Amino acid sequence: MDSGNVTWILVSGALVLFMTPGLAFFYGGMVRSKNVLNMLMMNFWCILVVPLLWVVVGYSLSFNGSGSVLGNFGRAFGRGFDFGGIEPAVMIFLATFAAITPALISGAVADRMKFAAWAIFVPIWSLLVYVPVTYWVFAPNGWLKARGSLDFAGGTAIHVNAGIAALAVILVLGKRKGWPRDGAPPHSMPLVMLGTGILWFGWFGFNAGSALAANGVAVQAFINTFLAASAAGLAWALVERIRNGHFTNLGVASGIVAGLVAITPGCGYVTSMSAIAIGLIAGVVCSVAIGMKFKFGFDDSLDVIGVHLVGGLVGSLLIGFFADPKGLGFDFAPGLFFGGNLHLLGEQALANGVTMAYSFVVTFAIAKALNATMGIRVTADRESEGLDVTEHVETAYNNSERTMGRSH
Repeated sequence: MDSGNVTWILVSGALVLFMTPGLAFFYGGMVRSKNVLNMLMMNFWCILVVPLLWVVVGYSLSFNGSGSVLGNFGRAFGRGFDFGGIEPAVMIFLATFAAITPALISGAVADRMKFAAWAIFVPIWSLLVYVPVTYWVFAPNGWLKARGSLDFAGGTAIHVNAGIAALAVILVLGKRKGWPRDGAPPHSMPLVMLGTGILWFGWFGFNAGSALAANGVAVQAFINTFLAASAAGLAWALVERIRNGHFTNLGVASGIVAGLVAITPGCGYVTSMSAIAIGLIAGVVCSVAIGMKFKFGFDDSLDVIGVHLVGGLVGSLLIGFFADPKGLGFDFAPGLFFGGNLHLLGEQALANGVTMAYSFVVTFAIAKALNATMGIRVTADRESEGLDVTEHVETAYNNSERTMGRSH
């Protein structure tokens, strides 16, 4: 056991765990005040359920085995780990990745999904969608990884996977009442900005921790994570200023997250200047992409598709241009701008295309099955009253006390 590497992996796992509450604040600030607790609970539910599932069977099926499509049960129920080595630390580090991935989907279904349906959807989706895609992309014998596709920290397996799954669920779920006629601006921008800061902080563990060692690759991934997020936030803000005449906090926050998403797949494969370029491209492309939901008529409440699906695709495909093994000093296929050919770009396109097709079809089937058996959408009256009260019998803000305070 290398104590330095194990320490870094464990610290990174704690950072990634902190990202899910950060995501809860980020999403929670953007929903209406009557639904903020529901959004927090949807995110925290993923931390309650998915890590347990991961330790019992998920990790084993995602990383243990010699097949090309799915792992085996050799590490199920915590069996076979050598606690004198690094694998147990890696296993629990990856549990935090598994937890946040379905949490990303919650932003698309905000304001209208039954919590009971969400509670069942999360473990089923994790097993049937997240686990096999993770094996294909990350496991040493996974068929997409074996072909040569690159995904350093989860652009394909996490962000593209969750983004396309979000589209499948909302097509079954339907639009919110009054959408898009009735606008629903964020009820608390301070919560959104707090969540953005926590996500950015935690993302250093997400990306740099994926080096699985305290080494130069981790340092480069850390630097790239910082630079790409800054560049994307700046690009989004400038696009917004040119288009609408204003710099907004929501635009900056969305741009930062888009940059974090886009650099995730390539953070260990590109140099610093390339990370800035990827961030700038992602900030522009994602800011344009979020408007597509109005054109195509799908109600993605908090722009999961425009930020995570599109941002993940942008970052993953740009590996085919910016991957630079000479600049980073270890061996992998170079991109077009650094002496490579179209092969790597083709593998990136294939990996993401397969992931989107599989994830969409299976997620759509899960949502349809749940809708047919228990229904996945709250009633119109419950939607109007708010999910905090109707689903959880709680309120985030005591409006009566606030009103009394003003009267005095």
